[in-house]
Amino acid sequence: MPGGRSGVSPPNPATAPRIDAREPTMVKLLAEAAPAKINLFLRVIGRRPDGYHEMDSIFVPVSLGDRVRIEVRPSQSPAVSLRCALASIADPKTNLATRAAHAFMEEFGIAGHVQIDLDKAIPMGAGLGGGSSDAGAVLRMLAALFGIDAPGRMGAVAVSLGADVPFFLDPQPSRVRGIGEIIAPLEGFPTLHLVIAVPPVEVPTGPIFKALKPAQWSGPAPEEDVRAILAGRISASLLVNDLAPVAIERHPEIGQLKELLEESGARAASMTGSGGAVFGVFDSAEAAADGSERMRSKVPTARIFAVHSLP
Repeated sequence: MPGGRSGVSPPNPATAPRIDAREPTMVKLLAEAAPAKINLFLRVIGRRPDGYHEMDSIFVPVSLGDRVRIEVRPSQSPAVSLRCALASIADPKTNLATRAAHAFMEEFGIAGHVQIDLDKAIPMGAGLGGGSSDAGAVLRMLAALFGIDAPGRMGAVAVSLGADVPFFLDPQPSRVRGIGEIIAPLEGFPTLHLVIAVPPVEVPTGPIFKALKPAQWSGPAPEEDVRAILAGRISASLLVNDLAPVAIERHPEIGQLKELLEESGARAASMTGSGGAVFGVFDSAEAAADGSERMRSKVPTARIFAVHSLP
């Protein structure tokens, strides 16, 4: 789509250390934050013949994030290893970050041993994009280390890993369409003060989409809704998530958290992604901090985060 983007920003040679694949004695490392995201709205447009749903959404990165560190050592063949304190995601055969490293090296014909260290803070199975963000961070850092400037190929690698990964190649507030590969940054996006509430359940994405009926698709967002969001006029009617009724039917606590956020001072609240995290938009950082304390006292079993949007 004209005006969209899918790729990675060119590495800055002044700040990004690089490894030349022809220099096998070099060892380099980088570390970056991998931010979570919320979907301000998530509207389903249709379903493709291959089963993937096309959407219209605004993705917003937030100040909650994982920490990802990679170290590349000489090796005659590609190899990837992973260290993570969470045993449930520490299997390098299935972790999305390790899959991203393998896909990158295969795409660009690079040999080396990539060691990935993950310090997880983003709750899993919550619709916050934690695994996809980790994968995007790995791709960004490998591109910087190896001096790769190939947005089209990077975008193809990213979308092969998952619908949210292309956004995390360069996370900034964006209108996201297609299956996640059509990305248009939103200039002048306002700073949002948010409280994110995560119930003690993981919500797998696949079953939620599978249960969604065509009658529940709301179609593309009206352009006046997008203009209102860019102007900071965020109200409950704008925060449409077509997946929320399905997720709430299966996990009523998601709906309860949304109501509690509104009772705790949120101007508007909604679910992000396929759930189960919900978020509330507050008028200031102070209001968000106060709202987060109220939420912690009301629902001690939920994980509560006071955050802000990233530019």
